Amino acid sequence: MFKQYIVDLKKEFKDYNGKKLSQDALAGLTVTAVALPLALAFGVSSGADAAAGLITAILSGFLMSALSGASYQISGPTGAMTAILIGLVAKYQMEGVFIATLLAGIILLIAGLLKIGKLVSLIPSPVITGFTSGIAIIIALGQIDNFFGVTSQGSTNIEKLLSYGTLGFQPNWYAVGLGTLVIVIMLAWPKKWNAKVPSSLVGIIIALVVSMILKKDVAMVGDIPKTLLPATRLSLSDLSMEKINLLFSSSISIAALGMIESLLCGASAGRMKDEKLNADRELVAQGIGNMIIPFFGGVPSTAAIARTSVAIKSGAQTRLTGIFHAVGLLASMFLLGGVMSQIPLSALAGVLMVTAWRMNEWESIRFIFSKKLKTAIAQFCITMLATVIFDLTLAILLGVMFSILFFVVNISGIEINLSDIDPARLASNGLHIEHDHEKTKVVYLTGPVFFTTTEKIKAEISQLTDLEYIIFSMRGVPLLDATGTQLFSELNESFKAQGTTVLFSGLQPKVKHLMERSGLMETVGEENFFWSVEQSIMAIEKEQLAS
Repeated sequence: MFKQYIVDLKKEFKDYNGKKLSQDALAGLTVTAVALPLALAFGVSSGADAAAGLITAILSGFLMSALSGASYQISGPTGAMTAILIGLVAKYQMEGVFIATLLAGIILLIAGLLKIGKLVSLIPSPVITGFTSGIAIIIALGQIDNFFGVTSQGSTNIEKLLSYGTLGFQPNWYAVGLGTLVIVIMLAWPKKWNAKVPSSLVGIIIALVVSMILKKDVAMVGDIPKTLLPATRLSLSDLSMEKINLLFSSSISIAALGMIESLLCGASAGRMKDEKLNADRELVAQGIGNMIIPFFGGVPSTAAIARTSVAIKSGAQTRLTGIFHAVGLLASMFLLGGVMSQIPLSALAGVLMVTAWRMNEWESIRFIFSKKLKTAIAQFCITMLATVIFDLTLAILLGVMFSILFFVVNISGIEINLSDIDPARLASNGLHIEHDHEKTKVVYLTGPVFFTTTEKIKAEISQLTDLEYIIFSMRGVPLLDATGTQLFSELNESFKAQGTTVLFSGLQPKVKHLMERSGLMETVGEENFFWSVEQSIMAIEKEQLAS
């Protein structure tokens, strides 16, 4: 993996010059403008603070961009991750987040070294779409307090919503106004302008100016320390086996989400730049980054499609774009920290609500619902509801489990068609027979022959009696299991006792291989296996002529 990394770096920076350097620098600054408000917003919404989000984005830019599995990946705090962190902070405070992040980094590193990145590609698309929509709902629900300037209690969004019934719900209308202002600006901002000046940045700047002029009582971001080593960060002395055991399940959720987000981002961005992502190296980069970030007070980081796509569209040439974006964020921390501390939380909530809305894969959702794809709709709804109600990792597992169940149900049907020998059809193919084949039947099977279909086959075939030959056409059988081979063995013995010869035709390679391994081919006789039904019939014709 290390040797391939060096090879890829040499290829990436081949013919690198001043022009490409300036393109990387400009693209990096553009991404900075996009990442700055998001880093602050995701830091606050995760239950940490704006500084934690900013530090995470800075370190991700330096570490993960340098080690990434492709030249274009831009990592940082994401909205999806806040869905896990909100409950984690409420239950275990920031110390729990730091330890879980470290453990998640170790898991990601091991996953990369074991080369299991390809597993993400096995998750069905409707499950990913439902997962994303569920996260969007969690993000939006998590911003109710900041947007309306109210207070809730509880470790889950459901508990927080219910707490308004006892605590009351009295909005701060100045906060609501500022949040609404940001939403309106982001939705109305022309797309062609957004490529150069992000709407989220414009919305926050305008909301900040309005807030400073009105000087109303609204919650603000608060102090942003001008350091990468804040007082609240992970220390080796914080680690213990008791805490590790307590937070291990949360770390799996963080690692699973980090893996899914980063690899899906890489797959999507890879198509945009026509450059394939090295999935396993990307997981190693994500693992190393998340192992280091907590020691600087940061939160979990993953590759982010919004920042990555902006980088590509802005002309990014190499991974230096991610590093330049980190430099821009670092400069912002030291130069603009005082101003950023006065940003209203409701303005950041407005950014996150629009972000949550845009996170939904609306094109995919419209497709599966407009085409009334029942299985896909079920996969989407089950995963989305499970994401909102349960743990995110459990949601993915439930979605995949139901997908497997639907798959098994869908493929478990088999078609059985019985046919007599048709001399006219054979003649049209240039084959002529002289004998009467009234006591020969062809059984056309279409579908898998395994434990769920053998009883149906047995019921249909057992009705056939007084035959000299029976030909099983297997061209339409893609799958055969041990139960299927046992069925054919029993049928062969039964027909043999009746004086009926069993023949097989059109076996697919995998089916033929299993028949050979199980000894069925030897039992039936290799001379009774043919390429096609026509070949089987001509073999019977030849045998009858000889007799």
